[in-house]
Amino acid sequence: MTTRNARRAVTGPLAGRGRNLALALVSFAVTFWAWNIIGPIGVSYADDLDLTPTQLSMAIATPVLVGSAGRIVTGALTDRFGGRIMFSVLTAVSAIPVILVMWAGEAGSYPLLLLFGFILGIAGTTFAVGIPFVNAWYDPSKRGFATGLFGAGMGGTALSAFFTPRLVTSLGYVWTHIAIAAALLVVAAVVWFGMRDSPSWHPNRDRVLPKLEEAARLTVTWQMAFLYAVTFGGFVAFSTYLPTYLREVYGYDLAEAGTRTAGFAVAAVIARPVGGWLSDRFGPAVITGVSLAGAAVMAVVISLQPPPELLAGASFIAMAISLGLGTGSVFAWVAQRAPAANVGSVTGIVGAAGGFGGFFPPLVMGATYDPETHRYTVGLLLLCATAAIAFVFTIYLARRRAPVPQARAGSGRR
Repeated sequence: MTTRNARRAVTGPLAGRGRNLALALVSFAVTFWAWNIIGPIGVSYADDLDLTPTQLSMAIATPVLVGSAGRIVTGALTDRFGGRIMFSVLTAVSAIPVILVMWAGEAGSYPLLLLFGFILGIAGTTFAVGIPFVNAWYDPSKRGFATGLFGAGMGGTALSAFFTPRLVTSLGYVWTHIAIAAALLVVAAVVWFGMRDSPSWHPNRDRVLPKLEEAARLTVTWQMAFLYAVTFGGFVAFSTYLPTYLREVYGYDLAEAGTRTAGFAVAAVIARPVGGWLSDRFGPAVITGVSLAGAAVMAVVISLQPPPELLAGASFIAMAISLGLGTGSVFAWVAQRAPAANVGSVTGIVGAAGGFGGFFPPLVMGATYDPETHRYTVGLLLLCATAAIAFVFTIYLARRRAPVPQARAGSGRR
């Protein structure tokens, strides 16, 4: 009887997990809004600072760079300090670069915009905090859906795409940034007082660098990093660059492009937990394959410039759903295969790869844009080729049927 009750205590639902998942989701969403404040009004920066397409692409992509690299460290630190401390600190600190970016825009300085956009990348690191935090609250059979639901916080990019241009119009450039910074501080306070780490979580006091080295030696880390670089990287690239794309190709103004970008992001956000849930049912390899095949096909369709509104809108929504399913399924795969003691470190590296995957496409799009025909054909076909390669790699991994490291006794080392 005692053994049975103890087993029930370990495997049963933990009280408070829903509240903590919701707080993690809110913190992730508001920091992602902050992370993406340059992209939705990028065309204004281009006009005010007389930027070339390549310079604008660099300004949009720079926060993604730090938000990617920083996840490696924040994932490992979450293993040590827990999600409550990390979410609270990162959400509050993110308010600082938001104000600095505002100052750079007011000063009309492109170098300062790049510098402070680099610091703004801090806001993009919270993803690596949430995955190990949520994992600790849910048993393995529910982690695909739970991490997918948490990942819906990437909808902060949709909030930014929709509201940031409108706030700039109604409140002004300066007060928009002040309002976002204030929201970050409020959410940080709510998280600090309302969030708790899971009772099943225990701090890993090992030094950070050896932990990262251990995670880097795991084959699963780099397998998932590649797949996440394609799926999440594709989402980030579209979310940040789509306002510029829609303006150049279809002639939409700032608010119109922002509305359509928000629709793209919302579709991907909804698809992410669905991808996690379907992975729990059918396996993450199947859903990841479907995601990548869909992305490859839709890249070709979009490159043909389907006419607005219905056909173009449907094409971008289909691309968003494809990428969203993949972002959910890949991390369901991580939750299944990463050793429990290394989830934060593995998440940090995989999450960083996803961010890096979102850094380069805007640069490629800016470099391959044809101003005479208003086309991004080369960049989109490169996306198709990348997704196709990832699809073949997914089939290879599925056929290998690699063992799950968590099933092994001990620390989970390979």
